[in-house]
Amino acid sequence: MTQSTSTPPRAISDTPRAAAVVVAAGKGLRAGQPLPKQFANWRGKPVLRHSVEALAAAGIAPICVVIPENAGPVAREALSGIAGVIFTAGGETRQESVRLGLEILAGSQPEHVLIHDAARPILPQAVIARLLTALEHHKGAIPALPVVDSLAHSEPGAHGARMGASARREDLRRIQTPQAFRFTEILNAHRAWEGPASAGDDAQVAQAWGCDIALVEGDEALHKLTYSHDFTPAAPPMRVGTGFDVHQLEEGEDLWLCGVKIEHTHGLAGHSDADVAIHALVDALLGAIAAGDIGQHFPPSDARWKGASSDRFLAHAASLVAQAGYALGNADVTIICEAPKIGPHRDAMRARLAEILGVDLQLVSVKATTSEKLGFTGRREGIAAQAAVSLVRI
Repeated sequence: MTQSTSTPPRAISDTPRAAAVVVAAGKGLRAGQPLPKQFANWRGKPVLRHSVEALAAAGIAPICVVIPENAGPVAREALSGIAGVIFTAGGETRQESVRLGLEILAGSQPEHVLIHDAARPILPQAVIARLLTALEHHKGAIPALPVVDSLAHSEPGAHGARMGASARREDLRRIQTPQAFRFTEILNAHRAWEGPASAGDDAQVAQAWGCDIALVEGDEALHKLTYSHDFTPAAPPMRVGTGFDVHQLEEGEDLWLCGVKIEHTHGLAGHSDADVAIHALVDALLGAIAAGDIGQHFPPSDARWKGASSDRFLAHAASLVAQAGYALGNADVTIICEAPKIGPHRDAMRARLAEILGVDLQLVSVKATTSEKLGFTGRREGIAAQAAVSLVRI
């Protein structure tokens, strides 16, 4: 295989007519999906549709999609509305499936063909352009990436595999698809293939036929979906949640704010201790991980929570955040009331919230404001609180 020159890729629309074979005939059992992985939903649409849309957008036509026997209905539904798509059933091996796809395309006589694995859904337009440009000077071209990890051969040992000779990573590349070829060359190569039934890829088949294969720059986005975790949505590095709560002030009730008991003429009424600030913070944490609200976890209809200390609610929300794989980035609580004065208690409130959450004091902010004597808080009928949190992935 040779390294392609650094000639800038020309616009895809200027390239000679190219078709494509998309190999989607496998069972995809390792992905743990209820149907073959190429038809499973990934990021809002079937895996297969992602790359076929990318090929169609690049002006590649026709696109022959090789599918399992009897998978026509699900395949047509997955690719509905995309022009230039044709289907054919695959063979017993990938190599045979590719050959069958190429035979279907032979009637349209394309100059070039891209052969792509459906399990690589993200197909950048720049990779397509680089491959087609390389075909101006080579009979085949494949996207490749350098190997960054150290490598070694594995050898059998008495108690399992052991390290053998080292391999030079500088001499090795990770090969991706689509792989591009001059159509006549790759069709003849597949027709003449006498190697193993499980040919590694089409470049191997073409090289055995005598084609020179250029290496062009691949893309990490061309990752192949293989295992069940590949279908699990990636957790975002940061999440944000907000919360808001209100409780009525009544004589004879204790006043709890941010886990601190404050001496006052009135306290907050509620099913639990009615700590309005903690309740707002709990809702912010639950909202950040899309885990509902405080009423779902601690319904007021449940007698267990009658008069309960709200620090239990906050500790529970914090544990759910940790289970979701996140840690608190910061918490900001605002208490809205005319009285009592919050300033003298602010440090104690911050310390108590940090203690319950198990975080550094610097991650917790408590502040207060009035409503300028407007509304129910202005009339001292109740206290409101709002909270905002950020979470970071751990």
